[in-house]
Order: sequence, then C-alpha cells, then structure tokens
Amino acid sequence: MDYILCNARVIDPSQNIDDIMDIGVQNGFICAPEKIKKAEKINLKGLILTPGLIDIHVHLRQPGQGNKETIETGTKAAAAGGFTSIVAMPNTSPCADNPGTIEYIRLLSEREGVVNVLPCAAMTKNREGKEMSGIGSLKKAGTIALSDDGSCVQNHEIMRHLMEYSKSFGIPILDHCEDEILSAGGIMHDGRWSVLLGIKGQTAASEELMVARDIILSEHTECPIHIQHVSSKGSVRMIREAQSRGLKISAEATPHHISLTDESMKSFDSNYKVNPPLRSEEDRLAIIEGLKDGTISVIASDHAPHTETEKLVELDNAPFGIIGIETELSICLEELYHSGILSLSELISKWTIGPAKVLGLNIGTLKEGSSADITIIDVNKEVRIDKNKFYSKSRNTPFHGKKVRGQTMATIVKGKFIFSKLNAVKGLIN
Repeated sequence: MDYILCNARVIDPSQNIDDIMDIGVQNGFICAPEKIKKAEKINLKGLILTPGLIDIHVHLRQPGQGNKETIETGTKAAAAGGFTSIVAMPNTSPCADNPGTIEYIRLLSEREGVVNVLPCAAMTKNREGKEMSGIGSLKKAGTIALSDDGSCVQNHEIMRHLMEYSKSFGIPILDHCEDEILSAGGIMHDGRWSVLLGIKGQTAASEELMVARDIILSEHTECPIHIQHVSSKGSVRMIREAQSRGLKISAEATPHHISLTDESMKSFDSNYKVNPPLRSEEDRLAIIEGLKDGTISVIASDHAPHTETEKLVELDNAPFGIIGIETELSICLEELYHSGILSLSELISKWTIGPAKVLGLNIGTLKEGSSADITIIDVNKEVRIDKNKFYSKSRNTPFHGKKVRGQTMATIVKGKFIFSKLNAVKGLIN
C-alpha cells in the first residue's frame, strides 16, 4: 500500500529534522509525498513520527528457551514497544557461536518475526571466554555484531585478539564488562542498602575494571568498543575521558538503570535483580548526566525474559534480568523527556542514530529511499503499565502498575503497519 502520513511532528535526528510535515511511503520505502499519486492519507495530527526505533540489546531466548520467549513473541513485544529493529543476543541454547545457529535465527526471524531481527554472535565458543569463535564465517552467515553478553571475557590476551579480528572484519564488539572474581556471589549493588538488607553486594569496581581494560585495549588495537548496560559513575567518567581523547568508545544505558536504584531491593522482589545491579542514586544521576552530554549515545532495554517460576524463588537463587522492550519508551519519556532532561530529538537519537552508528548500519533514518521503518508516538498519553497485557511470554517487570506518559501508537516495518492503535488503520497485531 502506498500512503502519506500527514500532519505529524516529524523528528529525525539523522537529518536534524523537527517539524510538522508529511512523509510518503511507496513500495515499502520512504519517498517524497508529491511523488505518490492517489495515495491514501493518514492524519497524524498531534502525534510524533520518528524513524523506526532500534533496540541494540534484546534476549529473544530462541533457540532452546522457548518457555521464556520466542522470536515470534519477542518481536511482537518489540513492535508494541515501538521498535522496528532489534539486536538478538547470543546466549541461546545452543549458543549462537556458529554459522548454523545464526542462519537458524535469521531464517526463523524471516518466517515468524514481525520486526527486523539483527543476529549478534558470541565472541567466544559457548561464551566461555576461552577460545575465539569463527568471526569470518559468522559475519558471512549474517552476524552484525559480537558479544558474550551475560559473560565477560576474563582473559585479556584473548580480548586483545578479539578486538584485532573484529576490526579486520569490520564487525562491532558489544561488551558486557564484569570482573567475575570481584562480582562473585553478589546479587545487588555493594553499598549502604546491601549492608542494611544483609545481602551480598557486587562492587561497582567489577564493572569499572573491565571498562578500563576495554578502553586500554581499544587504544592499543584502534578497535571500536561498545560498552553494554553501563551502571556506575566510574564507568561513565572513564568512557567520557576516553572519548575526549578521540577513542572509539560508545556506551548504552538501560531504562532500569536510568529510573531505579538499589533502594528498590528493600522489597526483596526478584524483579529488581539485574546484572549489572541497580546502583546508588549517585550512579543513577551520573548515567543521566552521561546521556545528557552525549557520553552515552544509546538506550537499550536488555530485555531479559524469565518464567514466573524461575523468579518466584529465594532472591539468591532467582536469575538476573527483567523484561523491558514494551516499557522502555514510556519509562524514558517519563524520566528523561517529561522531566526536562532531554529534548525529544535528543531522546529519539538514543534509539536511532546512536545504535545505527555503533552497528555501522544505514538504519534509523527517514531519508528518501530508505526502508519505511517508522514509529508513531503519543508522548502525552497517560497509561498505566500492565504486565498482563504484554506480548512478551514473560512478566518479570518491576514497572507493573506504574503510571507514565507516552505510548506507541503505531509501528511500521518496511511500509507495513505491524502494530497500531490508530483509528484510521489496523495493524498486524493490535
């Protein structure tokens, strides 16, 4: 269907656009409205239209853990959250460390997914940090990035070789930074609240040591590095300093590290148990400052589905992780835009040109001729988050019942309305 999206406030950071205008869609691509003859017109007055949002950090769990999430349910959740492209992490079963598994994920995504799924492969075999994966064959199979997310390569020599190989193949590394000796046994931030609650803490130094390691090796190898789910003020400070020296270091923050602190753990609710853990208010404010000054160029959900049975155990035994792709946009609009910290254009850039630059892909833009991946948002609509209405298979969220302002109104992928709450058009899912 060819159509024109009319009267929306269009925000496209890739072109420095923030204006009321019309956008044409023809044969699944963006085009000038005047080029479309006899097109259907869809009035979006009062709504925001942006390039399709990108989440660079999502766990789809398939293959092997379909009781938690599948490519079908995870991509439907992404569409409902306003995301048209997601990067699928490799901690599946079997691990996505070989071309066969990457090919399986790619083909299954084409058949059952409703948004663009970009497969990320494990840097090391079985994410054990002992032996490099076959990077060349993984790239040939369709891998767009490398990560051992959930684990961190402890051997610095192996990490150095990984950087050298990733640079030569032109494939980015997305690194989970954690010194596993320092973090061993810790289930929350090591600070005042861990002492008061009598819970073993995980020091921020466990993250900061590996951030420093990555910065040093990046400078040595001239390889770009993206730091996942930054949680501490020390990490933000080191990344900022490295960037000021011209090093190719980028970083992401999650909605839960933006909006929550370790005080939440006083409820002993395992839905607040994440890795890296929720840290102090001082750390949270440092992350917000990093988002504000551009040190942190990406916001990502770290969507980590777990079954209710897995989470309903003693805090020590519950798995780390929360789901976030359906709440991400609303939480960040409330915490960062409505609070006056970021402009809409600055916020949208964290889901468009920020991740596109990290991945080195020509996505996250409304330039003429680009794929018609579009997100439509009502930034002022008041909603109450209800986990029972999620498309995700899992319900492990700490935000259930929270009132927020901002909701996805439609998600368009390659010109097709996948999700829609608009009266004028029905989506594939509603």
